[in-house]
Amino acid sequence: MTTTRARDERGAAAIFVMLMTVTMLVGGGLVIDGGYALAERRKLTNQAEQAARVGADALDQTSLRDGGAPRVDTGRATIAAARYLAQVGAPRSSTSVVGGVVTVTLQGHSDTAILSLVGFSRIPVNASASARSIDENTP
Repeated sequence: MTTTRARDERGAAAIFVMLMTVTMLVGGGLVIDGGYALAERRKLTNQAEQAARVGADALDQTSLRDGGAPRVDTGRATIAAARYLAQVGAPRSSTSVVGGVVTVTLQGHSDTAILSLVGFSRIPVNASASARSIDENTP
């Protein structure tokens, strides 16, 4: 009579626990660090919106004095937006003025708390906002 031996299953539970731990760590990292990244993006968006508004308020003084239509002074708008961003401590930015629309783009990052354990130390975060100067006399 031949007997069959049961397969040796020692360590199978340890592998399962290890894989589940890594899965839970990565899942928790995505939730927590992803939340931090979204909060950073919201902050950058607010800063970009305010800087674009400040830039859109930089009107061409010569055009206004000569009775012309209000228009955005490109140089003054760029400087005004940069000053605002420096004042609030915003990260690297770019500002463009096209057709009276001031667009501010910010590029930052969110440091990770949990995902750094698996090799992701930063999440890139970008935000952009545009503003147009409004003339109250224009319908």
